[in-house]
Amino acid sequence: MSSPDDFQEEQKHYLEGFFSGSGLARSLQGLPTFASALGLTNQEMNGTPDMSAPTGPDAIHLIAQNRVLAEGKKLTPQEEAKRRRHPLDMWDDVVQHSEEGRFPKGDDVLAFKYHGLFHVAPAQDSYMCRLRLPGGIVSSHQFRGIARIAKECAGDYADVTTRANLQIREIPAAKGFEVLTSLQDLGVVARGSGADNIRNVTGSPTAGVDPQELIDTRPLTRAMHYYILHHREMYGLPRKFNIAFDGAGAISALEDTNDIGFTAVRVGEGKAVLPGVYFRFQLGGISGHKDFARDTGVLLKPDQCVAVAAAVVRVFIENGDRTDRKKARLKYVLDRWGLPKFVDETEKLLPFKLTRFPFEDCEPRPIIAKHGHLGFHPQRQEGLFYVGVLLPVGRLLTEQMIGLADIADRHGSGTIRLTVWQNLLISDIPGERIPTVKRDLEALGLHWEASPIRGGLVACTGNAGCKFAAANTKRHAMAIADHLEPRVELNHPLNIHVTGCPNSCAQHYLGDIGLLGAGVEQGDDLVEGYHLFLGGGYGDDQNIGREIQRNVAATNVPQVIEKMLQGYLVHRLNPDETFNDFVKRHPTEQLNELFA
Repeated sequence: MSSPDDFQEEQKHYLEGFFSGSGLARSLQGLPTFASALGLTNQEMNGTPDMSAPTGPDAIHLIAQNRVLAEGKKLTPQEEAKRRRHPLDMWDDVVQHSEEGRFPKGDDVLAFKYHGLFHVAPAQDSYMCRLRLPGGIVSSHQFRGIARIAKECAGDYADVTTRANLQIREIPAAKGFEVLTSLQDLGVVARGSGADNIRNVTGSPTAGVDPQELIDTRPLTRAMHYYILHHREMYGLPRKFNIAFDGAGAISALEDTNDIGFTAVRVGEGKAVLPGVYFRFQLGGISGHKDFARDTGVLLKPDQCVAVAAAVVRVFIENGDRTDRKKARLKYVLDRWGLPKFVDETEKLLPFKLTRFPFEDCEPRPIIAKHGHLGFHPQRQEGLFYVGVLLPVGRLLTEQMIGLADIADRHGSGTIRLTVWQNLLISDIPGERIPTVKRDLEALGLHWEASPIRGGLVACTGNAGCKFAAANTKRHAMAIADHLEPRVELNHPLNIHVTGCPNSCAQHYLGDIGLLGAGVEQGDDLVEGYHLFLGGGYGDDQNIGREIQRNVAATNVPQVIEKMLQGYLVHRLNPDETFNDFVKRHPTEQLNELFA
């Protein structure tokens, strides 16, 4: 057998390239490298890196997995699948599945989510495609194009989500490739929109037009979006991850429910830092696990936010739980370590020192308009208005999408803004055109006004399109509103959140009234129903709702909520007392007595 010394220089260069490529690929799969199998050392290979040690952008994940295995622990099946083959390397599989008209199976179901395709069987034997729209802002051209894709390749509708995003549903197996490539032709990507990745980056929907905002969050959501897209290590996290920027406008971005929440604040004269607008930095929000993001005590300049977010994600990658999916969110690293240690570890990865600054030395955030996502509102630009359009539980038919894009072009600047409240805004409308916009919206079967009940109605996909849901949330949410509106007259906005499973996509713990789907026994039958929660809130009213009643059949829920609201109207202290304030001042047992 030849020794390395027998190789000619050209052969050595060839082998160096061969082993460098193939060895890395094998090492990423946990297999012996060709170099080690042949007994060749690094020195013998002219100084090539040690193939047995992970290298490249995926190394941070592999090292974290290796540490788990070295401790004698077992990776989850999902981690094992990601270890064998990175999902982002499966584009050819996506193409082949479309050509053959078949859906993914087994580990490939998770992998395809990295490309934005969710096989949602058995609820629907089809794909759902979730997009990435930074800050929820989309051009009329893109919105019209998405409608065309939904019409030609899917179910002829789209759903606005609670991450200010869009989902296209009922996509046949053969159309997966066409949907993804057609979206990219529009400049819209779906990469990393699901699975163990950073989801759509949200921001203030009125960014840049809000008279009361402290800062325009659009540059930050855009910068964060592109950072994620172009840093491969930002994919394949222990679990999903959410980031939001709130510029202190009239409509909340619900940043305190995100893994990382950035909240704009103003610091006045005479403080330890220069006066101006900064961001408070919060960590660990996950409302489905009954936790809001916690203030870190850190004050950030706007141009520091993306770097800090990236450092937080890297610390999470290195230390998140890869043995238990239920404990794999950032919250549980914070519970294990405590907030100060996590912030210290984050700071080690930054080229600058973090500024610790007391929260109480920041000026209070301007007031949030609870249902400010609906109706016509003046912009900071003189003579211009934005309108919040009501979308029944977030669903839009494609002809309505095209009509909205036309309104944005004819009467605005061609900009559409999605919100976390499952509706949208059209901005930059001259005041004299408001009557025409109203007529055009009505012609589409849409409206800009809503009752206090319907204005804050939020519902997840439900069992009509999600295998985890225990109830048809969108249908039941509409039934609740239809029943209550003619029977209950409220003078304060009310938020009703209807979610189908404990994953809480509709964030039931945040609603004034929250509903969690459940199977309910009725005689020998198991019917759709809900557990009911009251008293949730966000921002200044931050609170996790408490369970009031369990196992209420879906058919009875509208009447049960009616009794609750009538009890509130009879027993409230005065007309200024909100439903939430009423709930907070009564213990659960007393509430049930008053409602009865």
